Amino acid sequence: MENSPRYFIIDAEALPEIFLKVTEVKRLLDTGEVATVNDAAHKVGISRSAFYKYKDLIRPFNDMLNGRIITFQAILKNEPGALSQLLNKLAQCGANVLTINQGIPAGGVAAVNIGVETSAMSMSVELLLKEIGNSDSVVRFEVLAG
Repeated sequence: MENSPRYFIIDAEALPEIFLKVTEVKRLLDTGEVATVNDAAHKVGISRSAFYKYKDLIRPFNDMLNGRIITFQAILKNEPGALSQLLNKLAQCGANVLTINQGIPAGGVAAVNIGVETSAMSMSVELLLKEIGNSDSVVRFEVLAG
């Protein structure tokens, strides 16, 4: 059997709690909410040794802290300011927009693909998807690639 790493996509609810806590420690450290591993581990209720044991083995699927480029697809209502509101939200959370490709509106909506660099984002990709998806001018907002 080959010794190269094997990867799986697993629903977070199926993971042991320690893995979720390790990812929370990493998030706290990366966002600057805490200054030390000790502070972060204490805050989520695990030991530093547990964090160090698993820290390199788990990370969120949409790990925004590795300078990743993600392509989002938005289906926007064909109304003034819809794209501007979307771009403003991306800028507010620290996403660096690299590309925008908007189709011609049809049936009252327009498809927009937006490539962003995510290393400076102040929120998780999951939270960004939820917040933008709840906007009045957005019909659908999802990760297309990345």
